[in-house]
Amino acid sequence: MNAADTAWIMTATALVLFMTLPGLALFYGGLVRARNVLSVFMHCAAIAALMSLIWLAAGYSIAFGNDGPYWGGLGKLFLNGVTTDSLTGTLPEIAFFTFQMTFAIITPALIVGAYVERVNFAFVLAFSALWMLICYAPVAHWIWGGGMMADGGIFGAIGTKDFAGGIVVHETAGLAALLLAIMIGPRRHKSTPPHSPGMVLIGAGMLWVGWFGFNGGSALAADGTAAMAITVTHISAAAASMSWALWERIKFGKSSLVGLVTGTIAGLASITPASGFVGPIEALVIGLIAGVLCQEAVLLIKNRLAIDDTLDVFAVHGVGGIFGTIMIAAFGAGTWTAQLGALAIVGAWTLGTTYIIAKLVGMLTPMRVDMESEHTGLDLASHGERAYDMNS
Repeated sequence: MNAADTAWIMTATALVLFMTLPGLALFYGGLVRARNVLSVFMHCAAIAALMSLIWLAAGYSIAFGNDGPYWGGLGKLFLNGVTTDSLTGTLPEIAFFTFQMTFAIITPALIVGAYVERVNFAFVLAFSALWMLICYAPVAHWIWGGGMMADGGIFGAIGTKDFAGGIVVHETAGLAALLLAIMIGPRRHKSTPPHSPGMVLIGAGMLWVGWFGFNGGSALAADGTAAMAITVTHISAAAASMSWALWERIKFGKSSLVGLVTGTIAGLASITPASGFVGPIEALVIGLIAGVLCQEAVLLIKNRLAIDDTLDVFAVHGVGGIFGTIMIAAFGAGTWTAQLGALAIVGAWTLGTTYIIAKLVGMLTPMRVDMESEHTGLDLASHGERAYDMNS
């Protein structure tokens, strides 16, 4: 065990959890109508709690139980055999377990943005639980757990490179979000603007800070790779913020606050898979392109395809993560076969499992609330609470 590595990973673990609670909750909550903000908070908080328990029960074992090609097995259910003396590299295995747990929390939480303001709470919990076990955990094993896409796997000695989750987190969450948005259908009123841009900024700022743990912690050591990952993460986020704002001004005449910080998230998602393999100049290029690319993806999904992926999960996270994964090959840090092959296989797996899980859960509980509940707002209709006193 290395004490410095362990201390850094425990710090990074807190930062990644901070991304979901309260970062993502505030970012998403500010983007919806005032009558639905507490429902978004509830989704994020409940997913964080439920995924933690399921990761303990079986998720960790499926993802990291052994180095078999397809899954990690069931040998580490409920952390069977994991003690304070167990090591993963230079880390106590229990620290590695908890760090990876925070990734298993935020990935299904990202999907929330696709179906806010109309989804049934019971569906959120049941779908998220099954999706994390059946979709996310096997993909994590394939790439990070020594599975079939790791070095020496189906793509040869140099396997798929995904430093912190361009494929494992952002592609899976983005594609699942897009499919669910199509399956659940659009909101009755899609044109309502964000109720609190200030809340969106606060949440985005927390995500930006937390992402240092997300990417820097993925080095699994307190070393130069971690330091460079943090640096390129920041550069990409800054570049994408500026390019989004500039492109928005060129196209629409004004740069919005919500647009700028959405660009921030696009830059963060895009650098995530490449953050351990590129330097500052490459990060600058990735960020500048991401701010324009993801903005155009938002317009394509919403306007041309008329898909109500409410908070642009696929356009920002999915497109960003896929773009960053491809850039690893473009900059020579990975092979085209491994990067594109993994994107195709994981994409097919994600779409297939998401559809089946959603259909099965939909047989037990409705995907969306009734029209009256949607009009009233999910805060009151689903949870019996209001975020604001409308009479004050």
